[in-house]
Amino acid sequence: MRRTLVAAVTMALVMGTASAAGATATAGPDRTAGESRTSAAADIKTRLLAIPGMKVISEEKVGAHRFFTLTYTQPVDHKNPKKGTFEQQFTLLHKDVKRPTVFHTSGYYLWPDPERSEPARIIDGNEVSLEHRFFAPSAPAKADWSKMNIRQAADDQHRLFTALKKIYTKKWISTGASKGGMTATYYERFHPKDMDGVVAYVAPNDVDNKEDVRYDEFFRTVGPKACRTSLQALEREGLIRRAPMVKKLKAMAATDGVTFNTLGGVNKAYESAITGLSWGFWQYSGQEGCWDVPAKPAKLSDDELFNLLNELGGFYGGGDTSLSFFTPYYFQAGTELGYPSVKTPKHLKGLVKYPETTPRDYVPKSIPMTFKPKAMADIDTWVQKNANQMLFLNGEWDPWAAEPFRLGKGAKDSYVLTVPKASHLAEIGELPAKQKALATSRILKWAGVAPKAVQQDPSKAKPLARFDVRLDQKDTERQRMLRMLPR
Repeated sequence: MRRTLVAAVTMALVMGTASAAGATATAGPDRTAGESRTSAAADIKTRLLAIPGMKVISEEKVGAHRFFTLTYTQPVDHKNPKKGTFEQQFTLLHKDVKRPTVFHTSGYYLWPDPERSEPARIIDGNEVSLEHRFFAPSAPAKADWSKMNIRQAADDQHRLFTALKKIYTKKWISTGASKGGMTATYYERFHPKDMDGVVAYVAPNDVDNKEDVRYDEFFRTVGPKACRTSLQALEREGLIRRAPMVKKLKAMAATDGVTFNTLGGVNKAYESAITGLSWGFWQYSGQEGCWDVPAKPAKLSDDELFNLLNELGGFYGGGDTSLSFFTPYYFQAGTELGYPSVKTPKHLKGLVKYPETTPRDYVPKSIPMTFKPKAMADIDTWVQKNANQMLFLNGEWDPWAAEPFRLGKGAKDSYVLTVPKASHLAEIGELPAKQKALATSRILKWAGVAPKAVQQDPSKAKPLARFDVRLDQKDTERQRMLRMLPR
């Protein structure tokens, strides 16, 4: 039997756990440092508001940047605009209209705090971050779920880009991580003339949803053998002591007001958390997390075992509230994107009680779903034949890397790079020196800001912007929440 890991989500997903509408609104100056009082770019807010359908929700000053939260009116159906509109939320980290711009997509909700993606720091540019359609509040009042697809989302990006390009006239680079990286890739597939480069981080590519053997192979070889063995023993112990563990989970959930009706009750939710433990562990912890896994978990007390399982994986990701937030993701996974599944491993044989689930189980029955197997095959074929100035970055120890994007003979100036021993949080800065210089130099060139020294010697490439604690430091709260998400 295969265990479907339908709810295994990504770093990009966590970017949406809070609404950008809740961002603190602090009045900022109308003029960015370095901009002339008489220049056309002097009042960027005025220029933004001059775009039909654009609204500014909030603004705050962040160092040399101005951080805006905005909405832009989008048609529900780009092929038939008469079918209604919705307000799509996005943020803008503005530095200077004379700088290039990064178009960041999370693929999910919008993270409310000012942040800068790695490509934006590399090119020292502006950054637009767009919330995916159908994730509240960027959703129609009455959802037509047939319009929740990769083409409509790509058209959302194209329309917003077309509007902003009149202000930010320099080169643009699109980026995103996990589902956000997938979204950036889909955008390039349908609007290849918009961006000057694409940097897709840890983007899964489930070409054939029925063939997931690569995930089985991944878990048989990933990481140090001793760590795999200890993790397997921990999973097994979690199911052997199911009764006391579920009792503790019921008590904790009752106190916190968490229910598990969607998954079919606390017992099934608990099993789902345990069978998905290895996936979540390698996705986010990796080798550093091996120190937290005891070699002999059978010696742990019930309290110690429960606390460790909760710390490493989290039990609330399968709760009703968490699952309901991500209905749009499950819908896409079950209609176009595909979803991973793995065989029940030998160490859990005889301990697994519940049948596998699919995205259909997480989406209200009132929403019709039909899987379209040609959707991802189309994207995969296009990338292999037409990729131009695209960079795909993967983590060696990230489960999603088992099915990555590939490049064919038709690809031009494009690359697939893997960070050794890295997780789903892999970054360009973690690559070996030569590959890091290659990736950095190409991004600088695509953005049109490669210094002369880098043009002559790519090994000298480095980010143009200095590290900023507020903008560039990984959000520890987001990573804490990350472990609470369903696998």
